[in-house]
Amino acid sequence: MDCDAALKAAWDKVYRPGDDPPIDINMTPFPREAVPDIVAGYQICIDDHSYFPEPILKRCTDLRHIVYLGTGAASCIDLAAAERLGIGISIIKGYGDVAVAEHTVALMMAAARDVARQDRAIRAGIWDTREGAQLRGKVLGLMGLGGIGREVARIAAGIGMEVIAWSRTPRPETGVPMVGLDELLRRSDFLSLHLILGEETRGILGYDQLGRTKPGVILVNTARGALVDEVALIAHLRSGHIRHAALDVFADEPLKADHPLAALENVTLTAHSGFSTPDSLMILLRRAIDLAKAAAEKGR
Repeated sequence: MDCDAALKAAWDKVYRPGDDPPIDINMTPFPREAVPDIVAGYQICIDDHSYFPEPILKRCTDLRHIVYLGTGAASCIDLAAAERLGIGISIIKGYGDVAVAEHTVALMMAAARDVARQDRAIRAGIWDTREGAQLRGKVLGLMGLGGIGREVARIAAGIGMEVIAWSRTPRPETGVPMVGLDELLRRSDFLSLHLILGEETRGILGYDQLGRTKPGVILVNTARGALVDEVALIAHLRSGHIRHAALDVFADEPLKADHPLAALENVTLTAHSGFSTPDSLMILLRRAIDLAKAAAEKGR
């Protein structure tokens, strides 16, 4: 329903005409309130980033199933309302663990060395050599140790970082030392989020939790924006308690140009693109087609 050029290129490589069910592709942008018009007449839709709050879901009278391209469906879809309305939700796990982990480490390095700020300065004619932070020997704290978190841990250990983790699910098989959340916040030089968004994790890092982090911490979020209270994050960035935030995800996407985060120099921003490589997109879309096919067969 909200395909872009990168998704379409991957789609063309994995879609099997004649074998797969007929699936219409919409590449025309539309306002949020037009979602019911886009899905009118369809029982199943594949959703990349469009929002389905309860008022929108109630207007999607034909819809019976949404295949969400990712794991964090709660960031776009009111899951409780969907259940009440009899609309099934499918999510896709594990398709981009390597891609997101590599993007996480890239953001860590960019934040540590102020890459984006120096790039902006040079383009503006300002030669401003800035002191950076080395990663080797620093403590990386991981919030969440699923597939992406484990891959980040592997890469970080390879460059000489000390990795510790807090996870809602015990992960003794990973070999990563597990600590309590308070200890993680207190010890981490770099704090990276890898949690699924749900009612128990929404806003898990509020003002008090962010205030308990190590002064000068660098925070990286490639999971979901709503895990962090953005107002609190901005306050701690402005005070300097958080040295830098590197963010690929936001509570409301796309991030508006006049958002306070976009005005802060100690923030590095990317457009929810951590998962976006040709390899991961093909896996993602192939699984989405299979889920849509299964939903269609179940509904017959």
